[in-house]
Amino acid sequence: MNKRRFSTKPSAKAKAVELLSRSDQSVRRLTDKLVRRDYGEEEIQETIEWLQAKHFIDDEAGCKRRFEYLYESSDYSVKHICAKLMQKGYPSDIVYSCVPDEIYDVELTKAAKVLRKKYKAPAAYQKMMQYLYSKGFSYEAARDSVEQYLSEGDNT
Repeated sequence: MNKRRFSTKPSAKAKAVELLSRSDQSVRRLTDKLVRRDYGEEEIQETIEWLQAKHFIDDEAGCKRRFEYLYESSDYSVKHICAKLMQKGYPSDIVYSCVPDEIYDVELTKAAKVLRKKYKAPAAYQKMMQYLYSKGFSYEAARDSVEQYLSEGDNT
């Protein structure tokens, strides 16, 4: 006999808690996942409100944690991190509120690291600038890191 035939669908709360146990979710992303699993709009809304009341889900805190993690441990530009977080369902106002006021020094360091990974020997100025732009680095950080990289090549 097939067991699946007799199994019941878990409640939206149970499914949401299961999804949250695997990874942090934004409200929008969790809502989308529950919609795809055919839960009703009212049940989803009740579940989201319940999760927020229990502090199981908090877009602001979750976004801040993810931003800080990516900002500290990755080579991504701030623009790339922001895009990534918005893809995860965090609202843009919350995402941009996580961005520190002064990011130039960190961006410069990350851009230089990305250049060193991509180019083992100095390449054309425009080519390196274009690569850094495509990775989301600001004009100033890209320009200064390329100039620094090219000047290092002159000294070796």
